[in-house]
Amino acid sequence: TDGWQIWDGLSEEGDEIIDKPTFGFLGWNKYSFEEVELIGLCTDICVISNALCLKARLWETPIAVWKDCCAGVTPASHENALSAMAMCQIDIL
Repeated sequence: TDGWQIWDGLSEEGDEIIDKPTFGFLGWNKYSFEEVELIGLCTDICVISNALCLKARLWETPIAVWKDCCAGVTPASHENALSAMAMCQIDIL
């Protein structure tokens, strides 16, 4: 279905959108970024997995998660994931 596609109006000129095959994507080693901002579903599964993989691979690169552009399985698990990412030096915006 088209439901997983990124909406055209979401990005700005110069943004790079990366389609990845799964959460916990380990293919980040072929990319180089000045900074990374993440949004998505589910905060407590996909977003946290990708954020931590990115942080491990790009440990000097600022990584941020837009908390209001994410949602977890439950509100409590969303907040727990945000707290865990903050503890791992991922900025929560």
